[in-house]
Amino acid sequence: MSFLEVLPLVFVMVAGPQILSAIFLATSENWRRNSAAFVGGAALSITLVVTIAYVLGVGAIGQGTSNTTVSAIILGALLLAMVHTYRTRDESEPPRWMGKLGAATPRFSFRFGFLLLGFFPTDVLTSVSVGSYLAARDAPWTDAVPFISLTLLILALPSLVLVAFGERAETFLPKVRNWMNTHSWIVTEVVIVFFIGMSLNNLLG
Repeated sequence: MSFLEVLPLVFVMVAGPQILSAIFLATSENWRRNSAAFVGGAALSITLVVTIAYVLGVGAIGQGTSNTTVSAIILGALLLAMVHTYRTRDESEPPRWMGKLGAATPRFSFRFGFLLLGFFPTDVLTSVSVGSYLAARDAPWTDAVPFISLTLLILALPSLVLVAFGERAETFLPKVRNWMNTHSWIVTEVVIVFFIGMSLNNLLG
C-alpha cells in the first residue's frame, strides 16, 4: 500500500526540465553513453536523498502546524505561481544550460543527472517526502524501489524509444524536443496543477 501511494509522485520528479533534458541527451551525438550516464547520475542522487530522508525520518518537519493550514498556504502559493507562469509565458527563454546538452559528454551527463534529480527544488522535496512518508509509516525502505525505478524508467524512455524505433524515433524526438523547448511554460503549468490537486486533496480529505 505504501509504495502505491508514493508512485504518483514520479510525475512530479520527471515533469519539466528533467524529461526535457533526457530528450535533449537522447538527440545528442553520443546519445547512448550520455543517456546512460544521465540516468546513472539520477539513480545515485534520488536513492541518496530518499535514503537519507528515510533514515533520519524527516516527517517531523512542520510539526506543530496543522495539515490544513500548511495545505492552504501551499495552495495559495501554487495559485500565484500558476498565474505568474501564464502571464510571463511569452517572456520565458530556455535555460542556458540547455544549450550545453547537444555537445554533452558522458561525464557531464552523469554530473548533470546527479545534480538535476538530486538538488532541483521540486525533486528534493519529492524525494524527501517519499523517504519520510515511508519512515513515518514504518514501511520498509524497499517500498521506495518502485518509485525510484519508475522515475528512472521514464528518464530512460527517450533513449529506449531510439533503440526500439531507430530512424523513426530520430525524426520524432527532435520535434518533441523543439515543442517542449518552446512550450516549457505548459509543462510548468501541468506540474503546478498536479501540486494544486494534491493540496486540494489534503484540504478536502
